[in-house]
This record gives sequence, C-alpha cells and structure tokens, in this order.
Amino acid sequence: MTELVSYELNDGIATISLNNGKANALSHDVFAGLNAALDQAEQDKAIVILTGQPGMFSGGYDLKEMQKGPKEAMALVKVGSTLTRRLAAFPLPVIGACSGHAIAKGAFILLSVDYRIGVEGGFKLGLNEVAIGMTMHHAGIEIARHRMPAPYFYRSVVNAEIFNPEGAVAAGFLDEVVAPEQLMERAVAVASQMKQLNLNAHKQTKLKVKADYLALLDRCFEQDAAHFDLMG
Repeated sequence: MTELVSYELNDGIATISLNNGKANALSHDVFAGLNAALDQAEQDKAIVILTGQPGMFSGGYDLKEMQKGPKEAMALVKVGSTLTRRLAAFPLPVIGACSGHAIAKGAFILLSVDYRIGVEGGFKLGLNEVAIGMTMHHAGIEIARHRMPAPYFYRSVVNAEIFNPEGAVAAGFLDEVVAPEQLMERAVAVASQMKQLNLNAHKQTKLKVKADYLALLDRCFEQDAAHFDLMG
C-alpha cells in the first residue's frame, strides 16, 4: 500500500505489515496505509494477518504528532479509534501476529482483532497511558473492558501494568504464544482454519455479538471529542 504499510495476498490470505521505524509508530500516514490495505482485503475477500517487524508490533501513537497540541492529539486519536472500531467490526477474520512489543495503541489493536498470536521473549505488552501521565480516554477504557478479564482490566487500565507475552495471554491481549520463527507459519495456519468457516455467518455473528459494544464505542468517541473541545 505504502512504504509504511505493505500488503501481500496469497491464497485468500492478506498479510498487512507495519514498517515505520524502530517503534512502528502509528501516524496519520500509517493509519491511511492501514485503511487502504483493509479496503483491498475487503475487495479481495481475504482473511487478514496484521503484523509488524521482528521485535516490534507497535509502540503506539506517533508522539511527534501527539505532542503538537490537544487538537492535533485528538485528531490522531480519532483516526486511531476509528481504525480499531473498523477492526472490531471487520467483515472478514483478522489475525494479529504480534511480532514483539505492543504498547498503548499497539495493544489496543490487539484487543480489537479476532485472534492474537504473540512471540516468546523479553517483550512488553500493555497500556502505559497512566504511567506516562495520560488519563485514559473513554473509548480506550471500553476497548479494554470488552476483551480483558476483570482483574487484569483494572491492573492494566488503572495501574498501567505491563505484561510479558505469557502474562499477556492471561490478561487478554494475546490468545497464544509461539517461538518467533514460528509466528507467521502459525498465523497462516490459523487463517487457513478460518477459511473453513462460513464467512458470511462469521461476519453476521460478529456483528450480533458486538452490537452493544460498537454502539458504546460510538458514544465514547463523542464523549472523548467533547472532552478535547473543552480543553481546547
């Protein structure tokens, strides 16, 4: 799609890879690339594998954009929140192949896809907003609440606890962990299993299961926008 986001289609499986430097920071350009890649996957009717670079899935929002001011920060958060909502309701299965660290928005993406595979190693996964002085936004709270077991939800959202890959399985960020060299092979295997589903039934069931959650997210987006308007 762009040099920041690549797209590869093979036998009905679309691999979308993030490639934006050391932290795989999520900027406006990266989100544009991701949306273009998802558009292509829908057109191709392909099951999606979303991954990063070796050792790094994503460290979250591009801080250069976030630090420009409240309006700029809100603009990026709005685009990011819209992307995570799109992933949550995507009409085809989405597999997160978490290739290493996943912090803040990187972790929120993992909370928004259908199945998540991580890799063994000294990697950190979690929501660090409170630790770096950011009050968690309404949408972020509900994205986490939707997917995380209650004790881990509190530890993650309120206490900003960060987990290793094995702990991230218990916390709800991942579904399984494999050796790094097995990540893409395992992701393709899961995608191949999902190809056996009736994909229309998968889409419709996903939307039924998440109907109240998606409506809640829409209300949260309005609350977050109003909060930033008051600040600005």
